[in-house]
Amino acid sequence: MTRKKKIYKKKGKVIRDLTLKIFKILKEDSSKTYNHKQISAKMGISDTDGKTQVLKKLVELHETKKIKEVDRGKYQINEDRKYHIGTLDLTSNGNGYFMSDDFEKDIFIPSINLGKGLHQDTVKAFVYKKRRSSKLEAEVVEIIERKKTEFVGVLQMNKTFGFVIPDSQKMSADLFVSQNKLNGAEDGDKVVVQMTDWPENSKNPFGKITQVLGKPGDHETEIHSILLEYGLPYEFAEEIEKEAENLPIEITETEIGKRRDMRKDLTFTIDPKDAKDFDDALSFTKLENGNYEIGIHIADVSHYLQPKTILDDEAYDRATSVYLVDRVVPMLPEMLSNGVCSLRPHEEKLTFSAVFEMNEKTQIVNQWFGRTVTYSDQRFAYEEAQAIIENCKLSDSIEPYTMPLDISIIDKEYEVTPEIVEATLKLDELAKKLRKKRMKAGAISFDRVEVKFDLDEKANPVGVFFKESKDANKLIEEFMLLANRKVAEFIGFSKGKETKNTFIYRTHDEPNIDKLASLQNIINKFGYKINTETKEKTSQSLNKLLADVQGKGEANMVETLAIRSMSKAAYTTQNIGHYGLAFDYYSHFTSPIRRYPDVMTHRLLQHYLDGGTSPKSDEYEVKCKHSSQMEEMAAKAERSSIKYMQIKYMKDHQDEEFEGVISGVTEWGIYVEISSNKCEGMVRIRDIKDDYYIFDEKQYAIVGQSSNNIIQLGDKVVVKVKNTDLERKHLDFHLISH
Repeated sequence: MTRKKKIYKKKGKVIRDLTLKIFKILKEDSSKTYNHKQISAKMGISDTDGKTQVLKKLVELHETKKIKEVDRGKYQINEDRKYHIGTLDLTSNGNGYFMSDDFEKDIFIPSINLGKGLHQDTVKAFVYKKRRSSKLEAEVVEIIERKKTEFVGVLQMNKTFGFVIPDSQKMSADLFVSQNKLNGAEDGDKVVVQMTDWPENSKNPFGKITQVLGKPGDHETEIHSILLEYGLPYEFAEEIEKEAENLPIEITETEIGKRRDMRKDLTFTIDPKDAKDFDDALSFTKLENGNYEIGIHIADVSHYLQPKTILDDEAYDRATSVYLVDRVVPMLPEMLSNGVCSLRPHEEKLTFSAVFEMNEKTQIVNQWFGRTVTYSDQRFAYEEAQAIIENCKLSDSIEPYTMPLDISIIDKEYEVTPEIVEATLKLDELAKKLRKKRMKAGAISFDRVEVKFDLDEKANPVGVFFKESKDANKLIEEFMLLANRKVAEFIGFSKGKETKNTFIYRTHDEPNIDKLASLQNIINKFGYKINTETKEKTSQSLNKLLADVQGKGEANMVETLAIRSMSKAAYTTQNIGHYGLAFDYYSHFTSPIRRYPDVMTHRLLQHYLDGGTSPKSDEYEVKCKHSSQMEEMAAKAERSSIKYMQIKYMKDHQDEEFEGVISGVTEWGIYVEISSNKCEGMVRIRDIKDDYYIFDEKQYAIVGQSSNNIIQLGDKVVVKVKNTDLERKHLDFHLISH
């Protein structure tokens, strides 16, 4: 007798892709009916919790008419149902895709079938099979909910009316604005327009201008445009600033008495040299038993940011600080982010700490979590800590280290005490052991090069450089990862089993198999392979791939494609572990100045330390979802600001030729990434004059019809700037040689 294939995979509390798995079973024989026990058995689910999840999902699918209840508790696929609810994903060429839990794959929507649907709208769609084909297509029949109704664009005036041409290439329709709704805007202004109506017989939606941002190409106008395009603020309301200024900031003896006093422990911070908000510090003490007490001290934002205040509401709405090329748009007013909460040197601060007793093998012998008061003895930039690591050695008699003038952040040589030198070196040694353990457990190492710009006083890019993660960066990273992991374990896992306590987890699902297959097809062309037989082999081969491409022309492209094959990390109360870090439990505890989920983590941790019972998870799940969405918006804004600055940089280098690598191939052109500065632009097929080229999807190439010349992904080319479009963040190249 053959053993049933067990397709149920349970990590923590939640069954992944449950809707799709139920549909797959019901579709096997659409004439059969199944109850929740039979479906659970087919999935290999035997525990009560799993069966309950199946039952709840069946009820939910029946209520939304996705399945039929033929008899009491017996369900069947709803074959009559051809209308489905989902989300639109529009492409820049005017077509789109329909994404729905009802289907395993996204369904193509030709532009003619989009109706009045816009990017990311929730819609009802009619799904059908194409004639003479088994492929599905969809047609939008109803707009359920608009994702956004405000757009950023440029006003083009006619005599008595205007059209706003949106910056986003995924916004296919220009917005008509009548003369009485211009709000003072003039021809050529960059504006914010709100969609007010889309009449049945109109090709274009109607709108009104709510804000005039300035002239296209102006730096401040474009930066504000980026933020507003993603629904992100760029300043605090006056009442918010006042509320922050009126906070009591004195650290009283009464408050110190409620906390563990760690002011005498050797403590220091390591941050970027231009940082102003220092939300984490490390303390280091050698114990008599040969072990080390290491404190990871985090700004106690939750002490100042109280629930149900306008400050807290604003922080929640923002959910994250936004890091653009030339500025930070903080989650908290400067009074908090750069002032009272920032762990500045030689100042007493209120902190929330994770304190570990660790031996030479980096085993945790004891741990403690709670509120503290600390005092930072020293502030380092990463470059300064790196200088200590590279120039000093652990020994019985450690000498003071003189920080060189060219590295010093105080613009003069200064002496670092032997105690701090020793602490830095020992923490670096322990961090390397922690990292080695993590990699051995299956963590994936995405040590990507960051593009940075040298800006002049007017925020114009005068140079491009790459920021690398060195030992000092990794030292901080490992101890922050340790604190995040141990806090999550402390709440989520007790006495050998998982608890039911509501908590904020940072989760990362396993890679998408289809995306990994696509990655394999591409990297084959460069002679690389990945092994996806097991979870462990997948992570090992991905790490080997990332190591093998280092320094190669295709490195950035392969790393980008590898990242895209990964699932997105998210905040949730439902723990499934973190695949990329190889942690079963992981949270965000270490950056409450810039991330709202960390504030929630601090509040819940203190609640449990005080003996509180588990609150209901529903409210926190909503907050987690909002935080994940805002994080995604912030990341898009950050990428847009980099793209904007790259185009601005290339505008001043139009006469130069650049070597690059083909990073993408489409039916309308090839994308080229310049090797020296990572700027990416397009060579349009129509601009390649030596032959008539056609897109070959299987080869990731375009092929010349007369010469059979193949220009494909990963090829090295030489290009020159053809056109720079700052408003639309687009860069066009001429192909000089291939």
